[in-house]
Amino acid sequence: MAKRKIKPKMALFLNHPECSAQSAVGIYEALSSQYDITMFDRTQFDKSLLRRADIIVFPGGLGDSETFHNLIGDNKYYIKETINQGSRYLGICMGAYWATHYYFDLVDGFTALQYIKRPRSGIKRSYGTTVPIRWYYENTEMYFYDGCALIGDESKFYTVARYKNNDPMAVIQGRVGLIGCHPESMKSWYNTSTGLKVKWHENYHHKLLLDFTNLLMES
Repeated sequence: MAKRKIKPKMALFLNHPECSAQSAVGIYEALSSQYDITMFDRTQFDKSLLRRADIIVFPGGLGDSETFHNLIGDNKYYIKETINQGSRYLGICMGAYWATHYYFDLVDGFTALQYIKRPRSGIKRSYGTTVPIRWYYENTEMYFYDGCALIGDESKFYTVARYKNNDPMAVIQGRVGLIGCHPESMKSWYNTSTGLKVKWHENYHHKLLLDFTNLLMES
């Protein structure tokens, strides 16, 4: 009898709206087929919970630097310790911003900057829309809401996807994977306008997120 494959354990942070329920649910739908996902909130930062996680995920949401420090505080050291001891970190949109120097400080040689402020971004304000990206050699449009570009020494990370202006959008550095757009987006996100409805990806971007996460787990 074949042994049942044990799913890697994933700890998914949820604290709506800073780390939003919509983003967390989208991540769950995209990854739960291959990952054993447990959601945790700001009251559950402790070494035993994080130590059991093969990968820790921070989704998108609403916030700024003050939000991070009020919400996470000294718990950021638990995250950094866990990553240093072998777990992985996956950050999407705001979760990607949080991996950088002023927050969890998990990456080296680059930072996360607002894409809307980058040269030739083609979008200059924050709202729910889609933007053209190139995922490996495939062109698509991915859901975007004030996401980041990953800017710095590109020799220090592996780029999986880029924005139209060639800024890195999804990268892996060691045990850290960051994505500026929202591959976890669900059909309901696209129902806000006719223009978005026709751009629904039929869950294909969930497959891209799963592939990205699996690649991160192999790093």
